[in-house]
Amino acid sequence: MEINIDQTHWYDNLWAAFISFTRLPFWRFRQPPQSSYAAVVEWWPLTGWLTAGIMAATLYVGSMLLPSPVALLLAIAARLLTTGALHEDGLADFFDGFGGGGTDRNRILAIMKDSRIGTYGVVALIFYFALLFAALDALPVDVAALAILVADPFAKMVTSQLILMMPYARTAETAKNRTVYRKPSVAAGICLAVQGLLPLTGFIWLMHDRVEWSTLIFVPCLVMYFLYRLIWSRLQGYTGDCCGAVCLLVELAFYLSLIAQCTIHYAQLT
Repeated sequence: MEINIDQTHWYDNLWAAFISFTRLPFWRFRQPPQSSYAAVVEWWPLTGWLTAGIMAATLYVGSMLLPSPVALLLAIAARLLTTGALHEDGLADFFDGFGGGGTDRNRILAIMKDSRIGTYGVVALIFYFALLFAALDALPVDVAALAILVADPFAKMVTSQLILMMPYARTAETAKNRTVYRKPSVAAGICLAVQGLLPLTGFIWLMHDRVEWSTLIFVPCLVMYFLYRLIWSRLQGYTGDCCGAVCLLVELAFYLSLIAQCTIHYAQLT
């Protein structure tokens, strides 16, 4: 089966996605062609199944042996180790660029490419991790673990729409990874939807008496839309840092929406 116009095979693209989005040694077992790296976003949510699985398992098993806040910190650390803090680096660069670059497109891009972290990036990471920890700690451990399994691939699926909605803001030569992601085909778009929505469907079925599925989907998508408008107004295109930042913020919005609905549900019961 081939899904791409350049004749790269889907399994090479999948392998390239796991190599790109994790720090696990997949490259030891197979080296996909360079052209496959342009299609890694088409399998991005599936890599979220892996990173979310590691994080959720660490939380759930760790909570059996340790206090839940400690297990949660270990779970966050486990995902950071698995991904090499790839998206967190993008989040810091995104806030540095948009915070310090004003409305100057070239200055924003230059700041985002700078490997040094600035004040905006530090503050953004502090608030992000504080909110992530507080959000997941507010949920029962089993619900938090299930939410992680859903939110990670769902956020990656939603964020992948940036590639359909705008062009790349740099050139392949100036990109950090020397690769410009191609726009997914119709078949790849359907595949993306399955990867991102399948875990969500199961979660909604399990939590149908506590959450409203439309709100759970709408809030993260609304966050993505406003971030898209911001990125378009400043850059007229996306970068890898933009994708990483949007992914984490969409995922965080999912957790906050879930907490709000669970809080309202428990308040009504009492």
